[in-house]
Amino acid sequence: MLYRAPCRRRSLLAAGLAAFATPGWIQQSWAQEAWPARGVRITVPFAPGGTTDIPARIIADHLARRLGKPFVVENRSGAGGALGIRTVAQAADTHALLHTTSAVAILPALQRDPGFDPLVDLVPITQTAASPILLMVRADSPFRDLADYLARAKAEPGRVSFGTAGIGTTVHFAGEVLRARAGLDLLHVPYRGSAPSATALLGGEVASGFLSPIEVLPHIRGGRLRALATCGRRRSALLPETPSITELVPEYDGVELWFGLFGARDLPREAVATLMRELAPLRTGAPLANRLAELGAETLLDGPEPLAARMRTEVPLWQSIATRAGIPRE
Repeated sequence: MLYRAPCRRRSLLAAGLAAFATPGWIQQSWAQEAWPARGVRITVPFAPGGTTDIPARIIADHLARRLGKPFVVENRSGAGGALGIRTVAQAADTHALLHTTSAVAILPALQRDPGFDPLVDLVPITQTAASPILLMVRADSPFRDLADYLARAKAEPGRVSFGTAGIGTTVHFAGEVLRARAGLDLLHVPYRGSAPSATALLGGEVASGFLSPIEVLPHIRGGRLRALATCGRRRSALLPETPSITELVPEYDGVELWFGLFGARDLPREAVATLMRELAPLRTGAPLANRLAELGAETLLDGPEPLAARMRTEVPLWQSIATRAGIPRE
């Protein structure tokens, strides 16, 4: 008996160790505790070189160095961004990410079947950046300030025009929200992109325009355009003397251009935590913040909840504004 008992104990111990050393257990533990286990694809639903693509590539390079795995940016443009967003939303993949604009919240208001539900099929990781939308006029415009603009629009229904980058864009919705909240009858003139819209404003084809800083800052500095207001909930650090629309129209829903990082629906919470920890150094004084500042944008990287809250607010808001403005769903 004195001899057999230690043998049984040794056998039990060996069996226990063998159970814990099986390849399946090791793989399961590694999958749960270490993300990424392989390369990660970041889909950008717009063309290379744009304002959505540039920060995605800076983020990808940074994460690849920090986490020791490839982070590859893939551009899949088409259908106003829906094609690329759909690619991630429908992916059963824990290593598929999406870097997109506010289009992800707008598309369900414009398309009958965009192929995704942004509130269900995507995991919010973080807002990466935000840029103000500016209500612009020519430097020689008769509108002295925002109050003058609003008064003229009320006195002359349908006569005050605003140009935008196109129907259903974020800048278009900024104008539609002003129309709805201030009770104005403004004339919308859509163009095929931001650059043509800015050119039309400079040429006097429209009385005003909703534009982003990347298109207008050089013209503001050159004395060719003036900003009447910013469309955010607060004044912009870029133009601190320019009032927010909410200062005169408190009901106005703050509208800005924003960029966000999402994961496919199977992305684990541990991955979100890992990404936020590794992205923290990019918040200030880093290549991302510097490059975004050049584009007139503010770096955020504020975590999943602010992005989730924004989505919960904006998805139904844009649907209601689109219905009120009579924008048909494709």
